[in-house]
Amino acid sequence: MRIWQADFYRRPQENTFWQLLICDATRSFEYEAICLQSEANSTWVGEQIQLASGEHLPDIIEVFRPQSLSLIEAAGRNLGINVQATRRTFALKQWLQEQHPLALDKPPPTPLPENLWGEKWRFATLSAGDVEEAFSDRPIPILHMPEYLKPINLGLASTLPVPGVIIYGGRQSMRLVRWLLQARPVSLSYIAGAPDGLILEAGLVDRFIVATFADPEVAASAQSFEQRKQQSKGLHFLLVQPDDSGMTYTGFWLLQTE
Repeated sequence: MRIWQADFYRRPQENTFWQLLICDATRSFEYEAICLQSEANSTWVGEQIQLASGEHLPDIIEVFRPQSLSLIEAAGRNLGINVQATRRTFALKQWLQEQHPLALDKPPPTPLPENLWGEKWRFATLSAGDVEEAFSDRPIPILHMPEYLKPINLGLASTLPVPGVIIYGGRQSMRLVRWLLQARPVSLSYIAGAPDGLILEAGLVDRFIVATFADPEVAASAQSFEQRKQQSKGLHFLLVQPDDSGMTYTGFWLLQTE
């Protein structure tokens, strides 16, 4: 399968030119083109994709910038290419950062919808060796465990603790999991403040307040959560279950800090 990463944006500090960058995950293939702002449309993007591809169009184009998405999606539809929105365009972001600082406008975090919130939540850990084994064979309605995030593929020792957050959703478990599926979780992070907060990064630039707290013990657990993320190459998890019986799980996501 041929997968490309693409970005189409107005060049920083320039109002006249737009730049298209396309590469693959290893940057063994790179393509760059520039156009005037008056030419910046899906037709021009489609023509450049065809020029870049020669006789073999890509199967998937991954896009991380919200402002690029609609134009590249329209070009992809005309060419029969599946365009996917994802933050995990690591090769492309590296290429961009070599040219200029990469900055995306992110909205302030908004509270998680009240009708979705569960009964309680807590920080937790799983050993890296147990992450896949604990959930891969269970009948979990939503299980997001991509190959590139499995601990063994990140080179983590099997005994290393992988941090996470467990939400006990009660009757709201399935509704919460369906909402999370639409939101596309990326990572969880602790933000110190008054009060402290647990923030969910989702989609391309979305941010949600999962919880706020002022309890010193919870804050200490949150700090441990962040320290363990540093040791696990950013890997962590989000688990939603109806209660604390450990018998039934509703949704599980492996996440990684960008």
